[in-house]
Amino acid sequence: MKYLVMVQGSQADYEAMAGRGSAGSPAWDRAGMQAMFDHMNAINEELTASGEMLDAQGLAAPSTTRFVTVDDTGNTVVTDDPYAAAEGVVAGYWLLECASLERVTEIAARVARCPVPEGSPAYPVVVRPVDEVGPSLD
Repeated sequence: MKYLVMVQGSQADYEAMAGRGSAGSPAWDRAGMQAMFDHMNAINEELTASGEMLDAQGLAAPSTTRFVTVDDTGNTVVTDDPYAAAEGVVAGYWLLECASLERVTEIAARVARCPVPEGSPAYPVVVRPVDEVGPSLD
């Protein structure tokens, strides 16, 4: 079965990773960034070797987000940077093919153990099965 595994973050967290910490997101240093990359790369290498990795991407900062909607009159409405600095959003994902929910949960637990600076916010790792069948029309 396919699963989408998502990690979360906020604009403040992206700023912290660039060395600009705040009260809720302490600044990362070079060693902390290297530890995070080493942790994630090890997971990615294992998932690739096991054949479970279908795709994985980190997403750009929330400040680069654009929402496109249509108003009541049919006009396009574009909103840039719609998130508050502390609002959590999807920061990255893995698309995995795993034998079971238990297996993908093991992987998510490893992701959740990623090293972060002391005092950083804790976000859950979100696991969602991919619906490859679609909704029933019954």
